[in-house]
Amino acid sequence: MPRETARRGMTGRAVVSLVVLAATVYLLLTTAPRLGLDLRGGTQIVLETKDSPTVTADAETTDRTLEVLRRRVDALGVAEPMLARSGDNRIIVELPGVRDPREAVEVIGRTAQLSFHPVLAPGAADSRVLDDESGQPVTLGPAALTGEGVDEARSSVDSQGGGWLVSVDFKGDSGRAWERLTGQAACSPPGDPTRRVAIALDDKVISSPQVSPQVACGVGIVGGSTQITGRFSPAEAKDLALLINAGALPTPVEIIEQRTVGPTLGAAAIDASARAAVIGLALTALFLLAVYRLAGLIAVGALVAYAGVSYAALLAVGATLTLPGLAGFVLAIGMAVDATVLVFERAREEHAVKRGGSLPRSVSRGFSGALSAIVDSNVTTLLAAGLLFWLASGPVRGFGVTLSIGVVVALFISLVLTRLLLHLTMRGVVARKPRLSGLTHEGRVRQWVNRRDPEFLGKPKRWLMVAGAVVIAAIAGLFVAGPNLGVEFTGGRVVEYSTSAPADVERVRDAVSDAGFPRAVVQTSGEKDISVRTEPIDEDATERIRTAVAGVAGDATEIRDEKIGPSLGAELRTKAVIALGLAVLAQLIYLAVRFDWRLGLATVAALAQDVLIILGIFAWLGKSMDGVFLAALLTVIGYSVNDSVVVFDRVREVRGQRRKEPFSRVVGTAVLQTLPRTINTGIGVLFVLGALLFLGDGSLADFALALLLGLVAGTVSTVATAGPVAILLDKRWPGAGRPARKANPARRRDDNGAVV
Repeated sequence: MPRETARRGMTGRAVVSLVVLAATVYLLLTTAPRLGLDLRGGTQIVLETKDSPTVTADAETTDRTLEVLRRRVDALGVAEPMLARSGDNRIIVELPGVRDPREAVEVIGRTAQLSFHPVLAPGAADSRVLDDESGQPVTLGPAALTGEGVDEARSSVDSQGGGWLVSVDFKGDSGRAWERLTGQAACSPPGDPTRRVAIALDDKVISSPQVSPQVACGVGIVGGSTQITGRFSPAEAKDLALLINAGALPTPVEIIEQRTVGPTLGAAAIDASARAAVIGLALTALFLLAVYRLAGLIAVGALVAYAGVSYAALLAVGATLTLPGLAGFVLAIGMAVDATVLVFERAREEHAVKRGGSLPRSVSRGFSGALSAIVDSNVTTLLAAGLLFWLASGPVRGFGVTLSIGVVVALFISLVLTRLLLHLTMRGVVARKPRLSGLTHEGRVRQWVNRRDPEFLGKPKRWLMVAGAVVIAAIAGLFVAGPNLGVEFTGGRVVEYSTSAPADVERVRDAVSDAGFPRAVVQTSGEKDISVRTEPIDEDATERIRTAVAGVAGDATEIRDEKIGPSLGAELRTKAVIALGLAVLAQLIYLAVRFDWRLGLATVAALAQDVLIILGIFAWLGKSMDGVFLAALLTVIGYSVNDSVVVFDRVREVRGQRRKEPFSRVVGTAVLQTLPRTINTGIGVLFVLGALLFLGDGSLADFALALLLGLVAGTVSTVATAGPVAILLDKRWPGAGRPARKANPARRRDDNGAVV
């Protein structure tokens, strides 16, 4: 029965919602958050690179060592660490929320030179003797292959002998080298010591298994993989796989210092930002209530659920929470209203503009009509997030994790929980008095839209000329004023002072800011030590900082003054650019399949315009482009694509209904029909950004400014760039936005069992 089917569907949504919400409550009550360096501080380790027989520990070698260390830290599960070169041969590593610093120090500091050797008879020429895993001496021949030939290593349970082992996959010619090595060992009789193959790590044999009797002489073990066994514990196997995957350090390192450091932001800054976030979300909630009444109340409840489920998911994966990360999380809550507003506006169309009828049926049709736009916009974002996670590293990879969680939770909230709440609410009294719902009137924006001529995009070249002029003016800023790159990209200077008594770090931070260094990172680095990290400065500036510290602490003796390299190194930046390029390409392919290649190109054109405009405006304003700005830029890219996808989804629908209309009129109609959603979503996000910009801590001002510019640019570029580009491409290659089959929607039943 149709009604029975609809009832079962709602029952399923109710069960899933209860399970997810129960798990959320459990995680919120039982799991403590892992706070970042800016909120809680962490462990600081200072490493010094040493010369080896073949490598000199210079600045270039230290930079390569830093990138290997970054891969190790990422594999340890430490998100948002700080790694920077200090001088030519020192590396500063700050790890937030590390539960066992000794384990981290041991893993980070190991050289991890992995090698595979034949076992020779005692006294053989060109050999060396090491102890094997059982403490017995073993004679090794020259290394047949090294860790550079390893593609991937994984720790797992040994199903045969118990304990844990590490599986190793080789790459390229290393697989054939492994075959030759094991084929040579297989020529010795079973039980002979020379039938063994030794695996050494840092001149210590960790495993020396005997080649199986089933392996033929001269053939060896084929398949390009092996297993390292050695009665490992789970932690030992995990650390070994981590070291192999991260690679060997180019040169040995020595740990010369380890200490606890305080947070880089003060309590006042954190409180101000939290207050701004609460005010922004409260204003967004009031706006939804004013525009959508009872439906707005449901949207507010859904946003609260989104915040709880997303935060619980971040706790579950052990994400490190930083202040910019939390600000981005708050912004995501504001943007999560997008899918709900899409449904509400579509329901308004169905009820007041198109067909009228019962309110529950209009809501059901609203969900059906908005479904493709919701799915397409979130899938494109998820594609980008997944590629950022798999291909990038450091903070960019962390952004991919957070973004992925936000997208998945948003889909659950909009398609499961919100639909369930609307289904339960739009019955009874509300069904008899539909005006209470807030979904039966057009709204002022839609009334204004209905009076507009959809042919306003009839001359697309004029729109593109204006957009091009804006882009040129923005790009000029990159050449005239020049980008003001932050310490993460350029490096800087770290000065450390010893004070006569414990100093109030909040007062020191304010004094350093008043001395002309508002972006300096001030933190405690011991009971009586204060560390100040800033952009490259001269000796006069250093003296001003010392005077500011002494004015608060009474006395300040300089104990360290070193130049530091960028914490976002060249390898990380390269990976981020590659990941972002592939993410945009993946979005283009998806849009070409789901919509049309012309619309995909138009979306990418609008995205590129948004990025260039934000970069140019920040250059003209002299604003710092740092790691926080990078996170804001990635967020803007996601918003820009989403906005274009929503409009082009409507383009596809309108063109299916009006095949004979000019494409410029189709695009104009789609823009106007989606304008209420665009404005209402934008206002909701605007409240959050405005609060962060004017009421939050100064460190978040540029973050909020970049997002605010992105919000405006993304909305305008969809109309002024994406639409006109699509129109011109359609003139050159007709067919943009044309559905694969005729626009005759399949007959299906809504939640009431009615055929739609």
